[in-house]
Amino acid sequence: MSIVKEEAIKIIRELPEECTFTDIMAEFYFRQKVEQGLKDIEEGRVISQEEVRKRMAKWAQSIGQ
Repeated sequence: MSIVKEEAIKIIRELPEECTFTDIMAEFYFRQKVEQGLKDIEEGRVISQEEVRKRMAKWAQSIGQ
């Protein structure tokens, strides 16, 4: 069995018995986004906290807040 399938089965087994298909998909989506974020960090695709603040201020200003 492939590593991807094994990981998918592990994730599903960790969820509560009463979970829905939507819950399963949400968990897969969340984990994929976390993995992508970690990969971005490893590859240097990050911005500083100061840059985030500047972008948020600019965005807030553009919507009139």
